Amino acid sequence: MSDPKHVLLVTGMSGAGRTTALKSLEDMGWETSDNLPLALLDRLLASPPPPGDVEDDRPLAVGIDSRTRGFNVTAILKRVAALRATGALAIDILFLDCSGVVLAQRYSATRRRHPLALDRPAEDGIVQERELLRPLRDAAEFLIDTSAHTTNSLQQEMRERFGAGGFADPTLMVTSFGYSRGLPRGADLVFDCRFLRNPHWVPALRPGTGLDADVAAYVAGDPVYEAAVSRFEDLLLLLLPRYAGEGKSYITIAIGCTGGRHRSVHVAERIGRRLRDAGFSPTIAHRDLAHRTSDVTEGKPEAGEAAT
Repeated sequence: MSDPKHVLLVTGMSGAGRTTALKSLEDMGWETSDNLPLALLDRLLASPPPPGDVEDDRPLAVGIDSRTRGFNVTAILKRVAALRATGALAIDILFLDCSGVVLAQRYSATRRRHPLALDRPAEDGIVQERELLRPLRDAAEFLIDTSAHTTNSLQQEMRERFGAGGFADPTLMVTSFGYSRGLPRGADLVFDCRFLRNPHWVPALRPGTGLDADVAAYVAGDPVYEAAVSRFEDLLLLLLPRYAGEGKSYITIAIGCTGGRHRSVHVAERIGRRLRDAGFSPTIAHRDLAHRTSDVTEGKPEAGEAAT
């Protein structure tokens, strides 16, 4: 029997950070829906997964607050109890709280009106909402007070509390490219391999690519190859967990040489293997592998390289 689907109801005081919390969960791979009447939750769960989802086991976060249509705290708690009783759903409630003083400051700074005090001071709406939501706060499994939180620190706490289970792992891409065709769009980290000796200037190797054993051996035979590439790998192993900890969803590592067929291809393959051995799951791509290069593109051979 499969585990029940995890559903998190995200609620709390208006202005306490519910939108930020939902966005953080979405970045971690959760399916999210905001201001959905709880009566429609069954219909949402019965609908097919979004395009591109191969499985329907992602946790679901549903945002509800005093602006939600048909909002009724007693009805919400009864509905939660009924859904839990079926055993098909594991439902928890996250309540985002905040001091009245800080909430009033936030409304004043943004010049927004409190949803329960459209024609009155925000403080009146805050007091009314706090009393209205008290039963939800008391029933919540998770409580986060955002009084001292910035947007970034709230995102960090959300990752720490709800990022388990692999949903926080970023999508990692390692791609080779040729500088002659420009940098890859969206590259986060770029490593330049043009200091390595170039197989283009060896007639027997020129038609091949960095995927061929003889080309790879020629590149790896450069006197500085091992020291340089191993430092690339060590730097990536240091940085990637930090990027993941900051909630970055996509990381693209670009490895470049002049034409994008020899040196960068081999180094990208090696770095990809090292990252897999370290527990990451990179996708490896070679942007310019199919493009032929010319002597003009490759420039002049370095000392020790044979020119045609």
